[in-house]
Amino acid sequence: MIIDDRHYDFIVIGSGAGGGTLAGALTRLGHTVLVLERGGAMALEDQNVADVDLFRKDRYHPRNERWFGPDGDPFAPQTTYALGGNTKIWGAALERMREKDFGELPLQEGVSAAWPFDYNALAPYYDKAETLYRVHGKAGIDPTEPNRSGPYAHAPKPLIPFLEPLREGLRRQGCQPYDLPLSWSEDREDPSGDAELFGLNEADSTKLEVRNQAKVTRLHVNPSGRAVKGVEAEVAGERWLFSADIVVLAAGAINSSAILLRSANHHHPRGLSNGSDQVGRNLMNLQLTSILQLAAEPNSGRYARSLGINDYYWGDKNVSFPLGHIQSAGGVLQDALFAESPPVLSLVSKLLPDFGLERLASRSVAWWAMTEVLPDPHNKVWLNNDQIRINYLHNNREAHDRLVYRWIDTLKAVESDPITRVVSTAPTHPRGEAPLSVVGYACGTCRMGEDPAASVVDADGRSHELDNLYLGDTSVFPSCPSVGPGLTTIALALRLADTLHQRVSR
Repeated sequence: MIIDDRHYDFIVIGSGAGGGTLAGALTRLGHTVLVLERGGAMALEDQNVADVDLFRKDRYHPRNERWFGPDGDPFAPQTTYALGGNTKIWGAALERMREKDFGELPLQEGVSAAWPFDYNALAPYYDKAETLYRVHGKAGIDPTEPNRSGPYAHAPKPLIPFLEPLREGLRRQGCQPYDLPLSWSEDREDPSGDAELFGLNEADSTKLEVRNQAKVTRLHVNPSGRAVKGVEAEVAGERWLFSADIVVLAAGAINSSAILLRSANHHHPRGLSNGSDQVGRNLMNLQLTSILQLAAEPNSGRYARSLGINDYYWGDKNVSFPLGHIQSAGGVLQDALFAESPPVLSLVSKLLPDFGLERLASRSVAWWAMTEVLPDPHNKVWLNNDQIRINYLHNNREAHDRLVYRWIDTLKAVESDPITRVVSTAPTHPRGEAPLSVVGYACGTCRMGEDPAASVVDADGRSHELDNLYLGDTSVFPSCPSVGPGLTTIALALRLADTLHQRVSR
């Protein structure tokens, strides 16, 4: 084993929305940071695929990476090992959780868990996150929007022409569509924001060291078992050991819990920070269903996500429990998540020639229906012979089905409106659920809480059992909001940076 002769203030494992943001913030506060990233820099052409090639290749599935599902069969996860993590392929829609999302929230099938702090505690960091990631949006339209200290600093990007009359058609049906808040870099070659651009590249380069192709395998503890003394990683086929005063694990909800479980030792026989037996448990993966609508006018199939609708977020005229969030997908040839998910296209795309797929995409409008799920200790990540296993069954399914059918009814009403001519009436609206392999929204496997017997970390992300171990990704989420977790993860990372700075400055 090669022992790195440099000791750092912080080691951050992972460079996604949590790790990349945290590392940049800590260096700007004057601390030395080592980032250990399992991948390397992603080629620009792989970041901005907008072509039929998105359907032809397993572009965003790491080679030789196989996890095992509840049926015991292997699957290739859609996850990105690269500088910036999964933010390299996200839709860049950055939404705040709503105030009620932080408290105990009655759902159709149970009560969603409360966070150990309320919205107001995170609101200043939401402000900072939107500034750092150059979020473009417009406040005051979405009826569920939480309180803000001021407007967005950047106006929304203009809708592509055919979506504007569709927005007006939705308004005539009583909906209140709004411009999705999007992270934009203003770089024509790489327009969508990500954690490499706004996290790592915003760091003080004199304080930051990044090791690419560094796969962290386990954490080693000191003789008392109360602190992490070393981080072991495979770098270019060799075993390395790195050290720092404080270690932050931000490898994502699946891999962070796997690293903790893999680090079991005499002091922590069930895995690090797992005296509660909660590491890996309570996995939540947002319910996602894609819905296709027939366009009467052709479009390019290449555009960013654009519109959000939260009129059914807290329910509708028939039910008083939350249903979830609707957003327009990106163009069918550009939305990496859409290309992964819908069975309706997964088979067709293999049979159609390129020009046929182009035509299909040009005549389609895609939507996402998104509904939260409840934490369940039986939904978990675990290891078998060092292989990642996932037991997972969605819950709160009836609420999600209600949202899907409610939205299809809305689309039918829009299509029947003679003024709305950009979409056509169709006998069916093809749809498909995102499979288990889509893990970009996974959260909850190392949840935060005040009770060490029922949680893994405290409200600051600090391990209940190790003095210098923190978690800084979606694994700490106690609940799974219906909006994507990206902005909340960034805000938590900025909050954690301040917490850590205050700790080491005492």
